[in-house]
Amino acid sequence: MRLVTSWLVTLLLLLSYYTSTGQYDSLKRNTQFYSEVGTLMTTNRTVPFWQRANQYGTVPLTGSLGTIRFGVSSDYRPLPARRIDWGYGLEVVGNTSPWGQQLILPQVYIKARWKNLEVYVGRRKTIVGLVDTLLTSGSYAMSGNALPLPTIQLGTRGYVPIRFTKDLISINATFNHAWFETANRQVSHTMLHQATFYARLGKPSWPVRLYAGLNHQVVWGGYSHSSNLLPGVSNNGKLPSSFKAYLYAVAALSDSDLSIDGNVSSFDETNRIGNHLGSLDVGAEFDIGNSTFLIYRQNPYDTGAIWYLTTIADGLNGLSIRRKQPGEGFISVDRGLFEFLFTADQGGDQFVLEDPYRRGKVNYFNSSQFVDGWTTRGQTIGTPFLTPQGEIYPWAPYGPIVNNRVSVLHLGLMGHVGKEATWLLKLSNSKNVGTYDVSFNRKLEQFSASLQLLTPIRLPVLGLAQLNTTGAIDRGTLLPDATGIYIGLRKTFCSF
Repeated sequence: MRLVTSWLVTLLLLLSYYTSTGQYDSLKRNTQFYSEVGTLMTTNRTVPFWQRANQYGTVPLTGSLGTIRFGVSSDYRPLPARRIDWGYGLEVVGNTSPWGQQLILPQVYIKARWKNLEVYVGRRKTIVGLVDTLLTSGSYAMSGNALPLPTIQLGTRGYVPIRFTKDLISINATFNHAWFETANRQVSHTMLHQATFYARLGKPSWPVRLYAGLNHQVVWGGYSHSSNLLPGVSNNGKLPSSFKAYLYAVAALSDSDLSIDGNVSSFDETNRIGNHLGSLDVGAEFDIGNSTFLIYRQNPYDTGAIWYLTTIADGLNGLSIRRKQPGEGFISVDRGLFEFLFTADQGGDQFVLEDPYRRGKVNYFNSSQFVDGWTTRGQTIGTPFLTPQGEIYPWAPYGPIVNNRVSVLHLGLMGHVGKEATWLLKLSNSKNVGTYDVSFNRKLEQFSASLQLLTPIRLPVLGLAQLNTTGAIDRGTLLPDATGIYIGLRKTFCSF
């Protein structure tokens, strides 16, 4: 995958030059460039939670640091003009600090469109689930917290109306295959299957629109030194990785055996190939006066327990309110979100294989086979409030999720100051008890907050740019107390 990524970067740089020069009218498109330079100053050598969470893996746990960022993207032209089209995106982040340097590619992809279908190859920023993507604490299964995985995906471009329903029903669906990194993992060469399907009832112009859908993720394949895994969960460290095993993982089929893959273990035979998780989501959107209300719930599940509602007590609940027109006054609140995340039940503290209603102790984002947990580069792929080992114990190496029984209250607010400046506030309070296997000695409470101010400024030579000033704090007993401030300057260019 490193070779593929290198070729993609080279190709995208050539494409960005080709499209920006506008040599052919048929290739002219909206191409956007940005560059940013900034510095993050922190206390206690730790970056506060809300300055690193849901940042696609671009901000490390340890600060202070300087950062330089560059991005280029080219989107599709309007649909009536070109039914077949293509685009691309490239983003490069360089971080430097007394503890080391990082070069990160959170986005490097090529995409193509045919009518309302899209395929893309590469790393692309993605959030999965029904949620307020701007102010959320983090979608359950895939929140944008970790570095995106190299992916091949086929899907719709947002919600696509079904014609024979007279546009009453629209669907949004994706199907993809991705690869985990191989470095610093106890189980290497693992892969990810993901499929999503969501439906909307109601036309966009209707005052009420209903949503329902699900997402399904499977970590599967790979191998490890057998000493890293418990007896019986692998074949001398090897896990099922064949095409037949892939089909069983995609379909979430049980009753696998050696005829499917020579590396099927007794663990696979009594469970399913791969580690399965996802969420069942429902929601409703209302237009009332000058505001749009969105109510949603994400119900986490572990495949096998889904039909018995074993984990129905757990979930992410949200109420989002957004003004259609900005408020009046020097300071206004234009958007707000309240969320409640609860994952402490997990179907109870017992797992009884013979009784499907007592298959609890789900242990979210952990697996007996994939002992690195639902993480990449030590960061949680799903909601950042399910905490990996390295965030609680900074001296420890990458490891599994050590805190997945949580209760979180979260408030997000956004508005403007004056005519052009924008502010964004996040406040979160969590109660944490660890896991069923290893509980904390006491309930640990944590408060995290951040306030961001985006201000347009005009500078010599650069012209119009954007000043980003963000302050954040952590106070509590789960994470180290920390205070941080980020100051960055971003310049955006567009060519048509």
